[in-house]
Amino acid sequence: MFAMGRLYFIFMLASVAAACAAPTTKPVSIGQVEEIYADTVDALGVVTTIDSGLYSTYDGKNRTAWEQRYKEKRKELVDGLAALSIDHFSALDSRAVMLMRANLGSNLTENPYVSASNTPSSDGKCKDASRKDLDSAALGEALYSCFEELGNRIPFENRFVTRVSAMELLARTEDPQRRKALFLAFVPLWEAINGHNETDSPYRRTMKFAAADAAADGSRIDTAARAIGQQTADVERWLEQILDTWRQVLPDHPVEPWNYLYAGGDADRVLAAAIPLAALLPINQRYYHDLGADLKDLGILYDIGPRPGKAPLSYTNYVTMGRFIKGTWRPTIARVSASYTDGGLGLLNELVHENGHAVHYCAIHNRPAFMDIGADDIFDEAFADVTSWNVYDPAWQRKYVGHEVSESAALRSQYTMVTLDVAWALFEMRMLHKPDADPNGVWTDITSHYLHIVPHPELSWWALRVQLVSDPGFMINYGLGSVVTADLRRHIRESIGPFNTGNLRWYPWISENLLRFGTERETAELLRSFLGRPVSPEAMLDDIRRIAPDSLRESSSAEKSKNSR
Repeated sequence: MFAMGRLYFIFMLASVAAACAAPTTKPVSIGQVEEIYADTVDALGVVTTIDSGLYSTYDGKNRTAWEQRYKEKRKELVDGLAALSIDHFSALDSRAVMLMRANLGSNLTENPYVSASNTPSSDGKCKDASRKDLDSAALGEALYSCFEELGNRIPFENRFVTRVSAMELLARTEDPQRRKALFLAFVPLWEAINGHNETDSPYRRTMKFAAADAAADGSRIDTAARAIGQQTADVERWLEQILDTWRQVLPDHPVEPWNYLYAGGDADRVLAAAIPLAALLPINQRYYHDLGADLKDLGILYDIGPRPGKAPLSYTNYVTMGRFIKGTWRPTIARVSASYTDGGLGLLNELVHENGHAVHYCAIHNRPAFMDIGADDIFDEAFADVTSWNVYDPAWQRKYVGHEVSESAALRSQYTMVTLDVAWALFEMRMLHKPDADPNGVWTDITSHYLHIVPHPELSWWALRVQLVSDPGFMINYGLGSVVTADLRRHIRESIGPFNTGNLRWYPWISENLLRFGTERETAELLRSFLGRPVSPEAMLDDIRRIAPDSLRESSSAEKSKNSR
């Protein structure tokens, strides 16, 4: 009995000691974790807003205080996600956890500094791009910096213009020698990106890194194809089909690259004087108001003037996400950032596009895990163009600008830029497939065949878009996204009527039927549900053919009739 009693006593002591030593883990629910997730995302949104230069403080706290809150909340989020077991979760709860964990591993980095390309670049880093010892992240950061240091300061006629303003000027400048001079003013930027096109230039090293990542984890292009329910090979065929249709509607004679935007820029030139810099925001606000989306009531913040160190691309982001607080919905606060030094139709198109993102953010009304405009990028980029393409509609121009051009001139101006995005998407697809290829040669093959542009393989003039270096493969979201845009626009018109000059049903209807879900559904499922069928390129091809010769339209109609039999 003594022996048994002693063993029992020892066992009890050990049990008590173990209980005292074991940490007590407070049970967490997925709802509690999502609240922590929302706090983390909000803190990061404020940090990046302060880093953008728009504010020095927010809600009475400076960056240091917000960064501290971010780190504390992120630690809670890591612990909370680790404590969750999804074994018995519903499919929706499991998706919520999956998305939060994915965001924790990508955007919600441990140190909230250059975690996204919308933060300002650090002056002086561009020169580092020539170093051969940089890893992929450091090289990408250096090349991104080149677009701020050089791309935001294109020298032209005793002043500096931003890259986006320079592209607008190429479409509007009458004198061909001035256009050529402006085009060649980009050379320092192109050489910073691709050197003299040597095999180990910064860009060619970037593509080798990107191709290795794609081989291991899949590329942006694979992700975009899956997002619309297609195979990557189908996507390449669609891009080529779009460009070939554009080739057929272009004049046969070749143009120099510095004249290409001008050749398609009749609308930009005719309307330039009617769209000064000061008119960009009021026109944009009036149009969205007529669509049932009052941008002032939605509380959207604007930061659209240039300043030193500002991010070299236009973008829209959260400041804080919408969510329920004590049973009351607190709306999303979105922020639009750009660097405009001039007005014009092209820049107005870009601003309307960015506000497409902003109203998308504001329309989402869901649980915190789903409060984003896309688990991938193709849908949100495509949706933002649903409204922005209307600036090229003559009726829209007549109402909002007071002047208009012909439908063919308007469509040509619109698709001159859209098809350039398609060309860049095809360029990146081919470069990722063959990263050792000569990028100047690949770009020359595409632009000379499809766009009738005179070959200049000595110039790396493809290097006009920041995304080519900051996020290789991202241009597919614009190129392929244009297919989704055209399809969405056609379906919306068929459902609620035209919206080119306003339609007060548009925002409530589109919010209820498409936008409110956020990332609750996979993009392919969301689009199929909304359209009632898979995404198709036919709406975009039909749009391009509207500016085609009669013979091409007749040939297209005959081909469709043949295929339907």
